[in-house]
Amino acid sequence: MFGNRNRRKALLASAALVGGALLMTACQDTDGSADNGAAQSSSPSAVAGSPSASGESEGPEDAASDAPTDGPSGTPSDSASDEASDEPTASPTAGSGGGGSRVGQECGANDLSWSTRSESQAGGYILVMAKAKSGITCVLPAALPTVAFGSDGTEAGPVEQAVGKQITLSKGTVAYAGVNPKTTNTDGGKELDSIIVAVGNEDPNPVSLKVGTITVDKPVVTNWHTAPKDAVPFD
Repeated sequence: MFGNRNRRKALLASAALVGGALLMTACQDTDGSADNGAAQSSSPSAVAGSPSASGESEGPEDAASDAPTDGPSGTPSDSASDEASDEPTASPTAGSGGGGSRVGQECGANDLSWSTRSESQAGGYILVMAKAKSGITCVLPAALPTVAFGSDGTEAGPVEQAVGKQITLSKGTVAYAGVNPKTTNTDGGKELDSIIVAVGNEDPNPVSLKVGTITVDKPVVTNWHTAPKDAVPFD
């Protein structure tokens, strides 16, 4: 009898030990799950402010697209060459006829007032006279006047061996040149009534001067002079 009672106590004790162990195991599992859940809920990946949670980020391309694209608005647009283009680039040329003072510039035919008259000396010749128009001061170069005859452009050759001095023409100054239209003793020649005069071969505006009927054959002309007596075309 005592043996059966002792066996029952032993069985009860064993059952109690097994139940306690099972209860402790269940408590540990519950605590572990709770800890794991707490850990997961506090993970950085669940924070709303983190880059992975927002789904948007500003990379280098986005930053570059926000950068200003226009250059400085105050950059000057005019260059030195544009400024230079507003300045005069050429001085008055000979024969401009624009009026006004042209001190130091070469005279052109249309800067001058012209006249002629027939003279009897040296077998007869034509005295050509030129003076500056009102308001013009210019220079006749130290060169032979250009005098031509007829449609074929026959030119007068020089009478003098050397060219004269340049003459500055202004108000009251007159320049003279003598033209002998015929230097031959034959009966030949061209009958004309005008001559063409220019200030040098490069003058763009020669003038035609009426001289009456003349016979032209190997014509000659003097240099410009400031006195009519010096402009007689002696051979």
